[in-house]
Amino acid sequence: MARMENKDTRPVEVRAEELLAKVRPYIQMHSGDVQLLSVKNGVATLKIYGACVGCGLADMTYNKMIGGLLAQEIPEIKQVVLES
Repeated sequence: MARMENKDTRPVEVRAEELLAKVRPYIQMHSGDVQLLSVKNGVATLKIYGACVGCGLADMTYNKMIGGLLAQEIPEIKQVVLES
């Protein structure tokens, strides 16, 4: 018997916002914040605020860690970019 996949059919933006809501408190603990601007053609565009702006670790935090989480949990997202 074939196993049925449990595919989430909600919009990508809704699922991405839910994931960002889970990590946002940790970002805010460091006086920063993040906003999902759009998801188009597999690319999620984020805007960072507060202490994250100009932080040398922002690229790693957003592109590697948060981007990795988004891509892992939401297969439609292939890349995360930061709006400057």
